Amino acid sequence: MITLVFDTCFNKTYIVLRKDDNILENLVIESTEDNYHSVYLIPRIRDILKKHSLLMNNIDYIGINIGPGSFTGIRAGITVARVFAQQANIKLVGINSLHILSKLNVSAKKTIVVTDARKNKVYYAEYNGNTELVSPMLIDKEELLNKITDDYLVVSDYSISKYLKENEVLSLNYESFDNKLGLYLDELVNYTIKTFPSDYHWAKVKPLYIQQPSITKPKEVKNV
Repeated sequence: MITLVFDTCFNKTYIVLRKDDNILENLVIESTEDNYHSVYLIPRIRDILKKHSLLMNNIDYIGINIGPGSFTGIRAGITVARVFAQQANIKLVGINSLHILSKLNVSAKKTIVVTDARKNKVYYAEYNGNTELVSPMLIDKEELLNKITDDYLVVSDYSISKYLKENEVLSLNYESFDNKLGLYLDELVNYTIKTFPSDYHWAKVKPLYIQQPSITKPKEVKNV
């Protein structure tokens, strides 16, 4: 079985190619001064497939991060994944970003994952290993402090990690350990395929925005 997973929701792009139990490629792409990292997604996928003498229709499953995260990144990744899956008749598996981040917890504790949603809000979810205890939701930042107990290890981004530290709560800042996020996505995609039988049709995979992007109205043009 050959799986191709990619992720454009975080601050880097991740692409992982697996054949059975072997990781063939684990690529991490950072943004440059001229381009956001997601613009390199399609060229790098093409290069990886060519390197391993594969065509897109040789892929059995595509895995994708469906968010929450960067609205631009979510749209870019899911659009590419759905087009590939539709055109080459490939099964498509969506994994949410907070579940991916929960894999940073290698302790026996349950995991709280929380990331900045701006406007004094956070994205929040709870996990116990591969099991989702509380699905991703939007809560007030102040409410977060009442949810954290010693039973949990907290995984967060830099902004929330700083906020928690100011309130004497320690957390694991994923941005300090983010080079393995593609491998965590790959792990969850393969776990999902083996554990939950489904047709994994491409049309079922949709963005998990939780909140809609802000829309800025154009300024009114005054007569001169």
